[in-house]
Amino acid sequence: MSYLNEDEVAATAGPGVGPHPQPWPDDPRLDPELLAAGDHRNVVDRYRYWRLDAVVADLDGRRHPLRVAIQNWEHDFNIGSMVRTANAFNVAGVHIVGRRRWNRRGAMVTDRYLHVEHHPDVADLVGWLDAHGYTAVGVDNLPGAVPLEQTELPERACLVFGSEGPGLTPEMVAACDSLVGISQYGSTRSINAGAAAAIAMYTWALRWADQG
Repeated sequence: MSYLNEDEVAATAGPGVGPHPQPWPDDPRLDPELLAAGDHRNVVDRYRYWRLDAVVADLDGRRHPLRVAIQNWEHDFNIGSMVRTANAFNVAGVHIVGRRRWNRRGAMVTDRYLHVEHHPDVADLVGWLDAHGYTAVGVDNLPGAVPLEQTELPERACLVFGSEGPGLTPEMVAACDSLVGISQYGSTRSINAGAAAAIAMYTWALRWADQG
């Protein structure tokens, strides 16, 4: 009987690898259950058969200083997608502002490999960022936003995103050190929040991520 929930099943439905042939490698990072049953998680080959805590420890040793904050006022389904992208860029942490419960469906359990912080309100997030030397950069196509492609994001940036539709709240905009927007060339007013987050993280990575 499987004890995985629906999202966990979806996240482990990839081809992966089967059981590891005997004798098993003598490596404390490896999970005996995965070695025996196979590893079908959505992880890169480097982490096949590794225990979850071993993967997190290895990621911690080379995380980028980038952080991502997301306002969770409407239980937006895009939050999961943003978290999954944050995992792909191995950010230092994700900050959920507002409701503690957030829509994890699109994350495909990648939040387990990240450090996720919760802040009940904007003031609490700002206090945390100030205490840890981070610059809050709002990402929203609002009046006064500087085109992202014309901006050099700081290395210790926290990219701040709003909910799909309403975007950043006025309080959050006021709390950000700067505001950037993603240039668009079609007829739509805005792009999907998850897509905007991916573009912004990639832009940061072009400047600051280790390309080796």
